[in-house]
Amino acid sequence: MQTVNLSFEEALDERVGDMLDACTRCGKCVEACPSVKPAGIADVKSEDVISGILDIVRTGQGPEASRIWAASCMLSGECIQACDENVNPRFLLAMARVAMAKAKNALPERRRNGVEKYRELSRDVAVLSQLQLDDEVLERLGQKSASVTTSTETPDFVFYTGCNVLKTPHIALLALDIMDRIGISYQVMGGPSHCCGIMQLRPGDVEMSGRMGANSIDKLSQSKSGQVISWCPSCYVQFTETTLPTLERQQKSRPFEMTPFMRFLDGRLGDLKPHLRKPINLKVALHRHPGLSGAVQAALDILQAIPGVELIDLQQPAVGLQSTSLSVLPAYKRELQLNELQAASDAGIDALVTVYHSEHRELCAHEGGWPFRIVNLLELVGESMGLQQQDRYKELKIMQDADLILSECGDLIARHGLDAGKARDVVIKGMLGDQPLPLKPVPRPAELAPNP
Repeated sequence: MQTVNLSFEEALDERVGDMLDACTRCGKCVEACPSVKPAGIADVKSEDVISGILDIVRTGQGPEASRIWAASCMLSGECIQACDENVNPRFLLAMARVAMAKAKNALPERRRNGVEKYRELSRDVAVLSQLQLDDEVLERLGQKSASVTTSTETPDFVFYTGCNVLKTPHIALLALDIMDRIGISYQVMGGPSHCCGIMQLRPGDVEMSGRMGANSIDKLSQSKSGQVISWCPSCYVQFTETTLPTLERQQKSRPFEMTPFMRFLDGRLGDLKPHLRKPINLKVALHRHPGLSGAVQAALDILQAIPGVELIDLQQPAVGLQSTSLSVLPAYKRELQLNELQAASDAGIDALVTVYHSEHRELCAHEGGWPFRIVNLLELVGESMGLQQQDRYKELKIMQDADLILSECGDLIARHGLDAGKARDVVIKGMLGDQPLPLKPVPRPAELAPNP
């Protein structure tokens, strides 16, 4: 008989135990994983690797190859499709990383690490969004006073931004503009005040992760449809694979269902198409990450619905949940990005199209060194609909000069009362430093070239 009045961590442990019991150690998940080869463990028997993962989840200890696999997970999701036993190997790898973190550090240190990461995220999101937006627009994105108020009328949907898309706010604003145009009733929630709990889970503070996630879930449970539209893929995985199922076991009910925005928009393509009126005569390629099932196909459907768009397949590997998920294998990530940029150049495309915010942040400044634009999918949708939001993040990052960026943002720095020194640190580390593949040198104009 299931224990009643479970704590979050106890309910999570029960879920993990069920999966451990269901796993047959067949190794199909390892064989399907795109991380195995670049992580250097392709020669290890797949059955041994997954068996080691089960040991790590149970004890925090296990063979080196299994530890490497857990640490190298890019959240691609191929392992989920490969499993015949209704086990989620991606979730088990997350639990293996939690177990390793617990074995390495006591709870006070794990909690301190989580707090530090959360504060760093909150600072970067706040500063980079405030360097681009005034209070009125921040409120539209669920920040400022809007983050603690509720709509007078219950909306059909809650639109959950997550945190990091607020660094590239034009993407989130376009999502709202598109929903407005096709008649979707929603309330916006997101930012650090609505944390999904992933910043606490990664260092192994399960209790605090559950507390943060449950608090946000209470806030998100405010729609007529019982549906939350989610932008951020990592928040979606955190909620749907860890927090929501655990709360359901703990509380015997599920407060809402969550749908990624691309799948949501694709499901309303019939409503969207009549508004796609202006032809966008561009040859484009889609930057792809398959970690959310159906999201890439949804993005392709939406792109192909835009009149005038010619879609080119660059025949490049598609791995990971989003670009930041590949950071666990940095050399492989740089190789993938360079190969894709070169393939895009060779194909003569007009634009490389991103889906998520993290790849847009990492790739947008490459526009200065390659013969094509780098735009987000929603920019093309918006342009065809007569909607436009300025990509201020790209404009600033292409400057590649922290002092020039601060000068450009001087009015907003003053308006928000930002500390210029702290803002400069965020620009250097959180914007200019967010560049896995170094930028190509841009040729200097002849009049500025040094004398021979």
